[in-house]
Amino acid sequence: MISVTRLNGRSMLLNLLLIEHVEALPDTTITLVSGKKIIVADSLEDVGNAINQRMRDIGLIGSYKQQELDKE
Repeated sequence: MISVTRLNGRSMLLNLLLIEHVEALPDTTITLVSGKKIIVADSLEDVGNAINQRMRDIGLIGSYKQQELDKE
């Protein structure tokens, strides 16, 4: 889950596995796989960063390790 803020200022948790895509239209609009759209006050970058960080936390994407590249 990621935390996002609706336009009315209320926070909500959103299951990131249900997110199809995120757009700035100009408000940040999150489209779920069901087709439902959620408009949030968070910026496109903030939502993207929250998604990426949560995916790293649960092991769905790896972390970039500069030390390993430096050793080569």
